[in-house]
Amino acid sequence: MKSKIIGTWNRIAIIFSSLLLLGAIMFPIWKIELSAPQYPEGLSLQIWANKLTGNIETVNGLNHYIGMKTLHAEEFVEFKILPGILIFFSLFGMVVGFVNNRKLLYVWMIMFLIFSVISMADFYYWEYNYGHNLDPTAPIQVPGMAYQPPLLGYKQMLNFGAFSIPDIGGWFFICSGFFMSILTFFQWKKNKKKITKLSSTLITSLSMLFTLNACSNEIKPINYGKDNCSYCKMTIIDKKFGVEIISQKGKTFLMDDLNCAQQFIKEGSIDINQIKEIFVNNFNGTGQLINLKQSFLVKNPSLGSPMGGNMAAFSTIVDANKHIKSNGGETIDSQNVISQK
Repeated sequence: MKSKIIGTWNRIAIIFSSLLLLGAIMFPIWKIELSAPQYPEGLSLQIWANKLTGNIETVNGLNHYIGMKTLHAEEFVEFKILPGILIFFSLFGMVVGFVNNRKLLYVWMIMFLIFSVISMADFYYWEYNYGHNLDPTAPIQVPGMAYQPPLLGYKQMLNFGAFSIPDIGGWFFICSGFFMSILTFFQWKKNKKKITKLSSTLITSLSMLFTLNACSNEIKPINYGKDNCSYCKMTIIDKKFGVEIISQKGKTFLMDDLNCAQQFIKEGSIDINQIKEIFVNNFNGTGQLINLKQSFLVKNPSLGSPMGGNMAAFSTIVDANKHIKSNGGETIDSQNVISQK
């Protein structure tokens, strides 16, 4: 068949390139090395597909002094979906090799290129956010100074030098993409007919990637008694007052109560414009999360919420009024609880 890939060795090379992607799961993908006179041995951060390793506690301590956010792996939604995406591409590539279909190779390559661009853009955004959104009350403040690490290469920041390069897993990823690109090019060159359905293939590829990404925007169940508040770091225990903020990128931030959420946003830990949805516990105590915009809030000093917000959310106005009648308090506008800047 004309759509078949010519040559057994080409098919073996495709399968081998697909297996290389598994190395991006087994080894760190990227590393950022820091050097300074007070740290002669240097500091390093290794970014894996699902975690962070290296001198994290030391780096977090330094970040505190200059106003950068501390690094916590649980705050990165990418760590939850990236291993699955890499396994998907690896399996897809092996299917291409076994099925021996040129069109599937084109689809794989287009999707891989799109994913690579999105990944680097996401990494840049992460570095920019951590390097520019600084705490205005930090002990050390240098006017006009930002601490964004380089996407690739070296950058001097005060007395620290930052060096950012791919790690072992990253080189596996790059080699896989490079070999597959070469194979795709030669297969395309052998196929003299133009690829008339390239646009539809691109649309299909984008749709599949966006479907994978959409999974990251779902509500994350709060693990009461184990999950910590993203603002005050206290363990979330009370099922009546918990709050979950979901960013436009799908990251989730868990809070003890609405007061912590207000302070978290007020202090710039997340830009109000980057918030996609906010969910709050229904005061019935079942742990059910309801959309803040659709809830009915009651404020009452006697509620005794964990961090003094003393605001309770109800799914219906009937429940809210029933609570006020029995316990006092007043209704407040849920639209204005999280103030706009």
